[in-house]
Amino acid sequence: MTPGGELPAPRPGWAYFLDIDGTLVDIADSPAGAHLDPAFGRLVEGLHRSAGGAVALISGRSIGDIDRLFPAIRFPVAGQHGVERRDAAGRISRHAFPSQELDWVRRRLADAAARHPGLLVEDKGLSLALHYRRAPRLAGYGHRLVRSLGARLGERYHVQAGKRVVELKPAGKDKGVAVLEFMQEEPFRGRTPLFVGDDVTDEYGFATVNRLHGHSVKVGPGRTVARWRLPDVRAVRAWLERAKGSEAEETP
Repeated sequence: MTPGGELPAPRPGWAYFLDIDGTLVDIADSPAGAHLDPAFGRLVEGLHRSAGGAVALISGRSIGDIDRLFPAIRFPVAGQHGVERRDAAGRISRHAFPSQELDWVRRRLADAAARHPGLLVEDKGLSLALHYRRAPRLAGYGHRLVRSLGARLGERYHVQAGKRVVELKPAGKDKGVAVLEFMQEEPFRGRTPLFVGDDVTDEYGFATVNRLHGHSVKVGPGRTVARWRLPDVRAVRAWLERAKGSEAEETP
């Protein structure tokens, strides 16, 4: 699908689902190197308040890592592509699976990173990511390695590709499932969902909000099922400023 036209003006009664890396922050050489502009952080916090709490962050990062980027508010969040989730009431749920099965995968990935400078292993607890942002020439090697390890674990695990990263995570959860779970709860229930993201992993969220007759927004280039497109993080910020203003106008 080729997104086209101008993204609709924000309207009261929307539920906002936002990816982080490549959407709210520019992609860095490593996840730890990502920097959230403080003013942009305050904007998202303000949107959360003006939208009655109907703003959720949906990311490949862990919940703990998301909270370090946004320390002022404990947002509703879906971490590790939906494998863990915190609802608007602060309750955390995690996808149950035998995590000890990942122990030997951790060792194999650590060995690979030690042998190949530029590879970075991110251990999120419930999932493992192999980043090759610093060594893009190792993309093929990284994907083959993680696919081979995933094949040995079987169908309970899923190999997830992203921007210069390949991950091994429990199967059955993704960003689209996370959106559906939030939409069954307050304060999201009954609102029109909007999902903004930049990566292959966000396509699950786009497809879900499309089915719910919401708004899907792809950030940056690339093929997508999203219906709209914004060029970069700066454009996302400008559009969310309009969204915050729209919500604020309707707040008594």
